[in-house]
Amino acid sequence: MSDAYVRSSYHHGITTIEFFHPQSNSLPGKILDELAQAIHGAGNDMETKLVILRSAGEKAFCAGASFDELAAIQNEEQGLEFFSGFAHVINAIRTCPKFVIARIQGKCVGGGVGIAAAADYAIAMEGADVKLSELAVGIGPFVVGPAVERKIGVAAFSQLAIDATMWRNAEWARKKGLYAEMHHTTADMDEAIQKLSHTLVHSSPEAMAAMKKIFWKGTEHWNQLLVERAAISGKLVLSDFTKQAIAKFKKK
Repeated sequence: MSDAYVRSSYHHGITTIEFFHPQSNSLPGKILDELAQAIHGAGNDMETKLVILRSAGEKAFCAGASFDELAAIQNEEQGLEFFSGFAHVINAIRTCPKFVIARIQGKCVGGGVGIAAAADYAIAMEGADVKLSELAVGIGPFVVGPAVERKIGVAAFSQLAIDATMWRNAEWARKKGLYAEMHHTTADMDEAIQKLSHTLVHSSPEAMAAMKKIFWKGTEHWNQLLVERAAISGKLVLSDFTKQAIAKFKKK
């Protein structure tokens, strides 16, 4: 499993999308593009009743942006293109007419928190701690912010965004509403996902699609908003502060 990938598999009405990157499931642009395409594809597939989004491995669900790609950004256009990748994934989840269930088996950082927040229902395991680390490298959680704020509210989002070095544990995330459920073992988590999936696959697709539209009411402008936010991050990533901060993180 040395090479990054996004893989989709279909079984009895469920499309499971799995992503992997050897650096704690971080997200370079290629993976972001493939994730967005896979989610769009599942949403347009008439046979798919439910989408399960998961990452490979046991430790980290997603470490957020790839530091290698952040360090390689040379201008605002490249910055916009990279951060728009996160916008496309969040918007793909938002506009997918099927419920997206996220399996959160490990820690979430930055964009990983955004993906967990964008999911319609997140089932996590104990130890799936969360952190919005963007401010620590001089950026700020601009693209994922709307998704996180929508799910857990302004107060909790502000706490995560301002104290960018502090981990919040999975129980904190559950109480704030980021996680719908938290389980103590992988077996319990997967059993809960299986039970919910079985129920949803046998539910009305039309009713679920209509419910999803209601849940996401008021976000119709996100196609534009998240790209505007990506432009802010794309500009800030060019600062000396950010370049020095990323260099320090990469040395660790």
